[in-house]
Amino acid sequence: MAKASGLSVSTVQRIWRAFGLQPHRLESFKLSIDPNFVAKVHDVVGLYVSPPAHAIVLCVDEKSQIQALDRSQPMLPMRPGQPARRSHDYKRHGTTSLFAALDIATGRVIGKCYGRHRAAEFRKFLDEIEAAVPRQLDVHLVMDNYATHKTPLIQKWLAKRPRWHVHLTPTSSSWLNQLEHFFALPTDKKIRRGVYRSVAALRADIASFIERHNADPKPFWWTKSADDILASIERFCRYNAPVQRDAMLRTSGSGH
Repeated sequence: MAKASGLSVSTVQRIWRAFGLQPHRLESFKLSIDPNFVAKVHDVVGLYVSPPAHAIVLCVDEKSQIQALDRSQPMLPMRPGQPARRSHDYKRHGTTSLFAALDIATGRVIGKCYGRHRAAEFRKFLDEIEAAVPRQLDVHLVMDNYATHKTPLIQKWLAKRPRWHVHLTPTSSSWLNQLEHFFALPTDKKIRRGVYRSVAALRADIASFIERHNADPKPFWWTKSADDILASIERFCRYNAPVQRDAMLRTSGSGH
């Protein structure tokens, strides 16, 4: 920038600081195009802030293809003034998929690992939930419209259980599922730093993490109302509308 503008490096840096510009940073976004986005946001957030009586609200999802990675060389422990270090290359000893259900009221998690993440495995996990939830409670599931969740096998299973109610998050809106926050915990605190020479060792570590979590669970408190979320998205769209319009015009123009 300094070379292109003819200014000194320090001048460019002062201008960036004065206007809060950070050109080295890049964040991602994706707006949902779900036609029922507004209704689904109201539905899911309503469950979070005002759950029904005599019922349990569970956020359900799966984290697939978790890799059992063994580093090619031993990890070096941290020392004063130096972080822990590990080799950049690794050996992969297979993968596992974690199916989990988060109780939004207590923070407790029902979780189990499977070798694959098909409808058959999800059906088995629903049986795990059924066995863990008291019979007198209705079950409200918050989950996405993933292919595994809408197969005839799953639809028939749910249809036979009138106490089960499904609430779908909008397309491309996984941030609305509280379980996503839990999935980040074992990844950041355990798996990313772990060394696994087998899938069995990885599964044992995940099960141990869930067990320790459930020994002292803490719920994620939902603070934003549906109206606040929708207003924030509206402001984002209004602010970025000119950029989106120009990009669409350039795209359409390139096709002629």
